[in-house]
Amino acid sequence: MLTKNKKNREIIYRNNKPVSIILDIREYEKMIERLEDIEDIEFVKKIKSNSMSFIKLEDFLTEIA
Repeated sequence: MLTKNKKNREIIYRNNKPVSIILDIREYEKMIERLEDIEDIEFVKKIKSNSMSFIKLEDFLTEIA
């Protein structure tokens, strides 16, 4: 059974329970973009919360050689 709502989504029901949804591709892409933005913000917050230390380039090159 399919039902359509105002935002161009189709909800699929099985045994009177929603089991999946069909979205307009543009709406899906917007949702994915928002999720990626949220992941980026969480990553930046995590990086900022860690203490960082820096070394001179010459010292780094000596360490990896």
